[in-house]
Amino acid sequence: MATTTATGSTRQLESPEHRRRRLRLGILLLILAITGVALAALTAAGTVDFRLAAPGSSGPGDLRLPARPAAAVPAAITLVIAVAQLWRGLSGRWAVAAFSVFGIAFVMTFICWAASGKLFPLTNQIQGTLALSTPLILGALAGVLCERAGVINIAIEGQLLAGAFAAAIIATVSGSFLVGVVAAVVAGVFVAWLLAVFSIRYLVNQIVLGVVLVVLATGITGFLFDQLTALPDGSARFNTPGTMQPIAVPALSSIPIIGPTVFDQTALVYAMVVLVALITFVLYRTRWGLRVRAVGEHPRAAATVGINVLRIRYQAVLLAGVVAGLGGAYFTIGSTGGFTKEMTAGNGFIALAALIMGRWHPIGATAAALFFGFTKALQGQLQVLATPIPTEILQMTPYLLTVVAVAGAVGQTRPPKADGEPYTPD
Repeated sequence: MATTTATGSTRQLESPEHRRRRLRLGILLLILAITGVALAALTAAGTVDFRLAAPGSSGPGDLRLPARPAAAVPAAITLVIAVAQLWRGLSGRWAVAAFSVFGIAFVMTFICWAASGKLFPLTNQIQGTLALSTPLILGALAGVLCERAGVINIAIEGQLLAGAFAAAIIATVSGSFLVGVVAAVVAGVFVAWLLAVFSIRYLVNQIVLGVVLVVLATGITGFLFDQLTALPDGSARFNTPGTMQPIAVPALSSIPIIGPTVFDQTALVYAMVVLVALITFVLYRTRWGLRVRAVGEHPRAAATVGINVLRIRYQAVLLAGVVAGLGGAYFTIGSTGGFTKEMTAGNGFIALAALIMGRWHPIGATAAALFFGFTKALQGQLQVLATPIPTEILQMTPYLLTVVAVAGAVGQTRPPKADGEPYTPD
């Protein structure tokens, strides 16, 4: 809303809530920008080398940059964006672009400071980010499907763990990765079915139910794993599935730098990319997706126009189980080649955090999951480089930003209105 002054000029009126949000985010960005400027000032003289060729492949040589200028320029960019947000506020598509540039510039400054005088394997960072993000993205997509339909999915961790266990055991016994993937999907759907039945039909508190299902999946997979591996040659007979072979995409895998690192992945990674696009399209471009979002926002209004609310919720939760099962399969036959107890290590809860940071949107959740994966991969790189920053601080960063996001500093993070609310037909 605009108002005209006596001189005829026009200025934008700002609501108190918008002003508070602008100032909160602006102060946060300013603190990060000042930190970046300090890091640029502390960057050691010399160069920072970025390895551009993937391990074992031919490619361009290392990119060598003067460390201090390479840190100072992006630090200055973050400062400009922070001041712009604090002074006027950024909104719309420009805000998304500006915040993306801010994040990239800050990371560039940080890497130049940490890797000054050393070799930073950029391709390893890209590969590590994609590998660590894939199960997080699939878990977050499962959460999107459930919560857009009004069912809170705390049980993502349990679905991932069940899928990982089933994929490893069945793929080993059958000798087929495809059968292992199908088993992982069935396991994920089974946990999702339990979530659906008890939350939709019996109206059990969804948060408590989700925690119980995680504990149940942890206990059952751990018990069965112990029983199977205790048999003679149990590990060899039941837990040696191997890993799926990467599939190079013709032409795209030949692109320098990103080709060997991005377009030479396993089928599960490609399935993840397809699912991100497919779920986004289905939720926002199809009649079924409109119904899912309707029952998640106002189920009684949806029921008045003939939508079967319970059926839609069942469908969404079970479909989420399919996606989470694929995420579980990635832990075993997609990466490690074997199952260990509690191997998901809280990734389901990280996926839930990515869901919140992504504002319950498939693309936003994917971006947040990539951020988590990038941070995890960077932590490993910094340990190899023996940088002075404690790795514990880096581990805390994604969770601190999640708290900031939930608190509303990066905008409104409102879940679907009926999320977690039981529905009983009149």
